[in-house]
Amino acid sequence: MSNIYDRGSKKWTAMMMPEHEELLRKMWKEQDYKEKPILDEQQKEDVDARLQEAVYYHRTVEVKHYNGRDFLTSKGTVSKIDERQLWLDNGATIKLEDVLDVRIDDIG
Repeated sequence: MSNIYDRGSKKWTAMMMPEHEELLRKMWKEQDYKEKPILDEQQKEDVDARLQEAVYYHRTVEVKHYNGRDFLTSKGTVSKIDERQLWLDNGATIKLEDVLDVRIDDIG
């Protein structure tokens, strides 16, 4: 993603050494990283309750989670869950500490 402030640094990349260009690209990429939000106890309880409901009723869920630099969404049914992580039937494995929100699909 570029903006008007990139113009000056991009202009000079033609005169830079390859190592410097790579460092500059890495810096731009890291600026796009997002911080992991901290859930309060109520939010954690809500997520836990929705996961339990999804497991009990075999419902499809949409799990919003953090992957270390961005937010991802995975969709599927919960095939397994333990105290550390959950597995979806689509092959996704998500650490419970990275789960930010769970939405249960309505019965169609």
